[in-house]
Amino acid sequence: MNFRNRAILKTITFSRIWNYLLLKLSFHISLLFKKPVLWGKPMAVSIEPTTACNLKCPQCPSGLRQFTRATGNLKPESNKLILDRLGKTLQHINYYFQGEPFINPQFTELVAEARKRNIYVVTSTNAHFISPETAEKIIESGLNEIIVSIDGTTQETYEKYRVEGQLDKVLEGTKNLILAKEKLKSNYPVITFQFLVVRHNEHEVKDIQNLAEKIGVDRLTLKTVQIYDYETSQNLLPENQKYSRYKISSEGKIELKNKFRNSCWRSWSSVVITWDGNAVPCCFDKDAKHKLGNLNKENIIEIRKGILNKTFQTQILKDRKSIEICKNCSEGSKVWI
Repeated sequence: MNFRNRAILKTITFSRIWNYLLLKLSFHISLLFKKPVLWGKPMAVSIEPTTACNLKCPQCPSGLRQFTRATGNLKPESNKLILDRLGKTLQHINYYFQGEPFINPQFTELVAEARKRNIYVVTSTNAHFISPETAEKIIESGLNEIIVSIDGTTQETYEKYRVEGQLDKVLEGTKNLILAKEKLKSNYPVITFQFLVVRHNEHEVKDIQNLAEKIGVDRLTLKTVQIYDYETSQNLLPENQKYSRYKISSEGKIELKNKFRNSCWRSWSSVVITWDGNAVPCCFDKDAKHKLGNLNKENIIEIRKGILNKTFQTQILKDRKSIEICKNCSEGSKVWI
């Protein structure tokens, strides 16, 4: 058994198993009767450490500075309150939504607070800020897994999507983590290279596999690109269809490969929390258009049972196609190696 699975197993408790069963049962009852029934609390959440980012990626609202919502950093006291209100049944946290997590100077404090509660914690980073000192703080925080975005094996390829990014910084930050793990004799965090496959880098898939092995990371995943404007962003779509979440329809239009079904397990099992405490349905609501409540003011049960969440889930069950943030949903589209 690998270290990642071992860490996940250690977070399993009776209350978390029972919560999962309640969520699953209520989800299937909801599908059957086309009416939202919601038992239990979220088993997984994404919590946003910051909205700030040092890069300017062309398909990212954070990178493009296009947010209409407030920007800022999550504070440790707010993080603790959010965790308290999510409760002991919470098993998994992705400390990432928009922005670069390590821009928040107190990021490792956020992680350490969650790890005190035996929650499996992951983050995603462009690795530009992982100095040797920061790497040791990451190990000491107890972070279980870190996803390093690396979308090219040469600077020329990398910077085409990771605008203003430096590949050597990514590799340096990754190596700092590996050395810190060795120094502190730790198996964690599990280090994952994530390669966003687009047209200009799809020829480097084999190269990134070789680089991941050479550097010594634990895992490599390939991710499909999400585009917002089909007309102006078609040049990002890879020619190899297995690396794309889109296809060309019989009318010659670009559309998702996934079939639209009036269901969404994510909406029952998880929630996303912005840096200022707003609960939104999922990671596709990047600008927090569908605010369900605020965990700085309410507990999670009040939010989940509230009219805003019930209205949103009713729409999922009856007419999911009409929900704008669902139109780009990548559920089931990631390629694992």
